[in-house]
Amino acid sequence: MKNKKIEKGEKPVSQGRHEMNCKVCNHPERQAIESEFISWESPSQIAKDWGLRDRTTLYRHGWATGLMQKRRRNVRAALESIIERSTDVDVSASAVVQAVVAYAKINSEGRLVERSERVDLNQLFERMSQDELHNYAETGKLPDWFERTVGKPATEDHGREIPDAR
Repeated sequence: MKNKKIEKGEKPVSQGRHEMNCKVCNHPERQAIESEFISWESPSQIAKDWGLRDRTTLYRHGWATGLMQKRRRNVRAALESIIERSTDVDVSASAVVQAVVAYAKINSEGRLVERSERVDLNQLFERMSQDELHNYAETGKLPDWFERTVGKPATEDHGREIPDAR
């Protein structure tokens, strides 16, 4: 079996040597242990629950078998755990909101995706009737449906005036 991609500065792992000496590889519940690890359960607790020496056993196994990459891609599981436990432990509202925001930005492959919304103002002006355009030209007032789509103009929200273009 070929070694997984090696991180910069790491020595290649002998898969055969690892499998022969690894307590996780040779554990009868290897699959359950690996599942807990990639689901972001506490490595110290996993080691304790399954009778492993300590958490370094799991990390060594994770690097040798490619589980670290799977665990990193599965960051949503860690965030889900924070969100689910928000009612059980003392966490600030800010921490929960940050976890929810981060969770919403991570896709199913574990990649952070920044979502953005664009509104084409030209298309909105094209939707305006002749009466709405005429009223806007005379008073500067946009139709209610326009404001619901893009929000209130800066002059109403912040009290700033837009300089006269003349």
